[in-house]
Amino acid sequence: MTFHTHEIEVHTRGKGLYPFTRDVTTWVASTGVSSGLLTVFIQHTSASLVIQENADLDVVLDLADYFDRLVPEGESWYRHTSEGPDDMTSHIRAALRQTSLTIPVVNGRMALGTWQGLYVFEHRKVQHWRNVVLHLAS
Repeated sequence: MTFHTHEIEVHTRGKGLYPFTRDVTTWVASTGVSSGLLTVFIQHTSASLVIQENADLDVVLDLADYFDRLVPEGESWYRHTSEGPDDMTSHIRAALRQTSLTIPVVNGRMALGTWQGLYVFEHRKVQHWRNVVLHLAS
């Protein structure tokens, strides 16, 4: 079995979903792996990962809006607010999402559906550089 690893940084500019499919696609192709299993892992507790539609921007906007309604900011019962009103809500939103994804690699490409893309789901209001680790086993 062969293993390949790589790290990428995704720059976020506040809450929302940020595509990074192209970066992963390029790296997978550079490994020369024809068949394998790709793990994508984000090294943060206030952001998450999602595979979502990449054709209609309204999908990712509606998803972000839904999470704003599902986990509202400024609740008086949040204890962990040392970094602001979006601090605890960001951790809750990340806990409801995934911090890792597993994607088959077939014929040298991620086996994503036609309209699927990879996104960092940023839950904080301010910009960040989010570290994403890629691990490809073949």
